[in-house]
Amino acid sequence: MNRRTLLLLSGAAAAAVGGALLLKPAAPPPPSPAGAQLAFPNLAQRLQSAARIVATRHDGTLEVARRGETWVLPAKGGYPVRQEKVRELLVGLTELRLTEPRTANPELLDRLGVEDPALPGATSTLLRVLDAQGGVIAELVIGRRRVRTQGNVPESAYVRRPSENQAWLAEGRIPVDSDPQLWLDRDIANFPRERVRRIAVTRSGEPPLVIARSGEPDGTLRITEPADVPPGEETALDEAGRAFEFLTFLDVRPEAEIPGEALGEARFELTDNLAILVRPRKDGEALWITLAAEGDDEAARLNARWRGWAYQVGAWKEKAFVPLLSELRTAEPPAPGAPETPAEPPRPQ
Repeated sequence: MNRRTLLLLSGAAAAAVGGALLLKPAAPPPPSPAGAQLAFPNLAQRLQSAARIVATRHDGTLEVARRGETWVLPAKGGYPVRQEKVRELLVGLTELRLTEPRTANPELLDRLGVEDPALPGATSTLLRVLDAQGGVIAELVIGRRRVRTQGNVPESAYVRRPSENQAWLAEGRIPVDSDPQLWLDRDIANFPRERVRRIAVTRSGEPPLVIARSGEPDGTLRITEPADVPPGEETALDEAGRAFEFLTFLDVRPEAEIPGEALGEARFELTDNLAILVRPRKDGEALWITLAAEGDDEAARLNARWRGWAYQVGAWKEKAFVPLLSELRTAEPPAPGAPETPAEPPRPQ
């Protein structure tokens, strides 16, 4: 058999092998995430009896409790949380799918952030959803999120059932946060300054102070009481008018637990038959306020949210809620010919 015949036979054999490979059925593709198993089958129905959500980390525990149809933070005296955040978390648990098994070696769990949350320095979070009797509806150790740069790609994270060593890559959104501030809607009010028509301030140890807006809708605020005072400083007066613009709180607690010393009160009269009574208290450098509204339906809605609560707001709001007359007055220029105050000579070093 010459060399040419060998080459022809080799080529025919290669073609036969290639044809066989083309005719052989391809390997089945990996299952899509939609076909992956749910982490908690039939969870939606069982969540109807959910009464508590507990997120535990090595450095503390956050609890959200259900009172009637409202979810609240017991650590903040039962202040309502953002209800949409609770819904997002519970819906996320019902839709969570275990897409890929990962390590089952206990010594490697910390690499995925699904180690025991009680261990010092652990980065994992133990999430538990409980019923009113403390029974477990769903529980999961949540580890590191997996970052993906592609658009329209579902979120994913490493998870583990607390009773198992097997870790999984799970697809779905599980927005659990251990910081209470991230659960609270910190907005108190947002009224544009144009709505403020009159402010009557009664501050402890100070004479009554009244600030009013001139008749036109876009008029400026001015001091009307005491009557015989120079015009106020425009920026300071405007700050009082903006007292309720994008007003948010730093902390909240039941009104009965409000700390500090009372500073007096201020009554803000707004358009549309709305008035707001502010009672601030000073606790060191912290400023706390209680609010009460007077008027029609708008006042009723505000009181439904404010009644029974004390809010810590930025310390700078003291000048807006209960300003002193000295803080509002324009500095008077020195009289003509009055000697200027000499500068203090430098001290020897």
